[in-house]
Amino acid sequence: MGADIKSLRNRIRSVDSTLHLTKAMGLVASSKIRRATRNMNQSREYASALEDLVAVLSASPECARSPYMQAKGQGTRLIVIAGDRGLAGGYNANVFRLAATVPEAEVIPLGKRACERYGHSVLSSEHFSGADAKRWADEQCRDFLEGRFERLGILYTRYKSMMSQEATLLWVLPLEKTEKHGGAEPVFEPDEGTVLNAAVPTYLSGVLTACVRESFASEVAARRMAMDSAGKNAQEMIDRLQLQYNRARQNTITQEITEIVAGSGL
Repeated sequence: MGADIKSLRNRIRSVDSTLHLTKAMGLVASSKIRRATRNMNQSREYASALEDLVAVLSASPECARSPYMQAKGQGTRLIVIAGDRGLAGGYNANVFRLAATVPEAEVIPLGKRACERYGHSVLSSEHFSGADAKRWADEQCRDFLEGRFERLGILYTRYKSMMSQEATLLWVLPLEKTEKHGGAEPVFEPDEGTVLNAAVPTYLSGVLTACVRESFASEVAARRMAMDSAGKNAQEMIDRLQLQYNRARQNTITQEITEIVAGSGL
């Protein structure tokens, strides 16, 4: 019986240590949520404005000859955005599962977990800057024009709410022709094709930044929910173990009292 009590005491201490860890990580995630969602919303607005501009330009017949609307190379290139650390529920696993549905794609990882999985140098998604996005966008545009790949996709996690995040694949190159909408049409100087070719690297940089920031907000939200769930499970386990521990102690005390009473009657 004494061994059982000692074993239960050790398990309670172990689970209690886990509980403190989950609470600490949950607090860290909570402190990052507001800033992450603010940055995400700002990037969404900027990317949306760029997407509207590119949509207007790509609908123009003059832009049909743009090299960004004609795939010359072969193969698929994916920018896969994952988290910098684990303990975020299925956040990273969902990203890698979706990436596996694009066979034989050349993967460019972003985020420490993605870099570790695909064997590239570690690059943090949390600290990915606008300058990094511009450098990446310029490189992808140059490689596309040189025919090094046929299409480019960005695999990120779309933030729907604190409770829901969804791994999403966004195809960005080549550009797709859009339909013209009614209303006054803007005038571009010197012409639509020139403006489109100059705007695509900025467009890609803005979309990439928005995807990275949305992925990070999703990671933080997923980690917060995962830590809350883990903390509740740990507390329930502690309560059950404590009940077993109290019963074991009570049985031990009862047995000792019985032995004392029996011994005094001899």
